[in-house]
Parts: sequence; C-alpha cells; structure tokens
Amino acid sequence: MSNNPILHRLSQLVSLLLGARIFVLALFTFTLYVSTFFLFNQEESLRKFVFDYKVHGIILCAMLSIAAGGIINRFYDKEKDEVEKPFRSRLQSFLKEKYFLYSYVILNVFSLGISAILSWRILVFFLIYQFIIWFYSHKLSKMLIINNLTFVSLTLYPFFGLLVYYKHFSYKLFLMAAFLFLIMLTIDLIKDVLTRNVDRVFGYNTIANVFGKKVSYIVIGFVIFANVLVSILLLFFIPKTNYMLGYFSLSILFFVMMSFPILTYQKSKLFWVINFFRIWVFIGVIFMLINGIFERF
Repeated sequence: MSNNPILHRLSQLVSLLLGARIFVLALFTFTLYVSTFFLFNQEESLRKFVFDYKVHGIILCAMLSIAAGGIINRFYDKEKDEVEKPFRSRLQSFLKEKYFLYSYVILNVFSLGISAILSWRILVFFLIYQFIIWFYSHKLSKMLIINNLTFVSLTLYPFFGLLVYYKHFSYKLFLMAAFLFLIMLTIDLIKDVLTRNVDRVFGYNTIANVFGKKVSYIVIGFVIFANVLVSILLLFFIPKTNYMLGYFSLSILFFVMMSFPILTYQKSKLFWVINFFRIWVFIGVIFMLINGIFERF
C-alpha cells in the first residue's frame, strides 16, 4: 500500500467517508429537502425556497453535525465495530485515529460557524444537538431504554428544527412524526436483538440483553401495533386525493406482515425485517415527493 501513495490516500478518504457515514448522510439530506419543501413549507414558491439561504444553511449545519456525530460514535464504538462490522473497521483502519478526531472538531466548528452567521437561535439549536450527540456516544448509548429513545430523537432532531423554522404545526404532522419515530424505534430495537451478544460483551445495556429475546420481541410487537394505530389515525387527516393516503394504507398491511416474524420469534428473518423497514421509510419519502410534485405543480 505504501508503494502506491494515490491508492493509500484514496483508502484514507474512503475511511473518513465511512466514518462520517456518507451514504446515510446522502439519504438524510434528500429526505430533509423533500419533507421541508413538500411538508413543512406550505406557502413559499419553489423560487423563494431555492433562494432561502437559511433553510439551506440549517440543512448544511445538520449534515455537518451528523457527519461529526458518526465520527465520534465510531470512536467510542471502535472495539464493538471491530467484532460486529469487521470489513468496515478494516477499511477505516487506513486513517489514523487523530485524523478522525480532527475531522470531528472541524465539522462541528464549521457547523457552529455557519449557524452563528444565520442567527443566534440556530447556533444554540446546533450547540444543543452536538452536545447531545457527543453525550449519547460517550454515555447514553449504554443506558437501558434511554439509548433507544435518544438515538431516535437525535435522528428526528433536524426535522423538528425545520418544523419550528416554518412554524407549521398540525395534528397530521404530529401523527406523521409519531409514525416515523415508531418506525425508527422498531429498527433500533430489532438491531439490538441482532447485536445482543456483542452488546453484552462490551457493556451495552439493551432490552435484548437485559430482559432477554422474548421480552424484546414483545416490545417490538407492541411498537409495531402502536404504529398500526397511528397509521389508521392518519387516514382520517389525509385527503382522499393525496398519495400519502395510499402509503399509510399500505403501511397497515406492511406492519401486519412484518409482525409475523417478530411474534413467532424467528430471529433468522430479523435481518430481512430490519432492511424491509428501512426500505419502507425510503418508499415513504418517494411517496411524499410524488404527492408534493402533483400538488404543487
């Protein structure tokens, strides 16, 4: 590797991008823009939205903070990742730890610098966000139940910021937020079942390794059932001509289908279940995009 400096530098770049979770960032950016323009922004035209520098600034600050969060989380979870994700850990080993930490500081400083230019309120918003991300990686990720709730809340935190920016609140948005929260919570709980043994070795207190797999399956089943109820409630707040009505109607069927491997304790199928949930979230974003295009244009 040392005989080819270009390949070595490329390996280091890949290491940094994997540490920052670049693929998750790309999907998250797309989701933020779609939800911001077609869901939170009910009055601005596309032209006004494109030239609204504060919105782009908030999304950029969120992306920088999340990238930094991925790096610091990797720093604290390094030993666990070497067992759970050996291939990715091997790729990340091409870059020294100090460069990951330098990148973490630089990304956070850039994020805070941009937010300070936008407004002091946005600066405080991201100061809180960055602190909670660090505290989650440092302490909360090993605390029973708090780890799941904090992780999901951090995932939705930027959406909440944009919702406050547009000051657009409604029962429908509250239910949609609950829907997404419960899906993300389901994914995180299933992940804990899949990584139960590794979590126990490295001192991560999860429902799966504290109360056992059966209790975990029951909790996951309860969360899925709660999301079925939320989906049914959403049907009463969405117009019949809205494409999202079809998505939430199909979600009820989807949740029922996904509950069978959970309620029958089929661990071998959990890997597929967790990925189906992730795909279903992405499908929801596509439905939102299509519905927004037809409604706005």
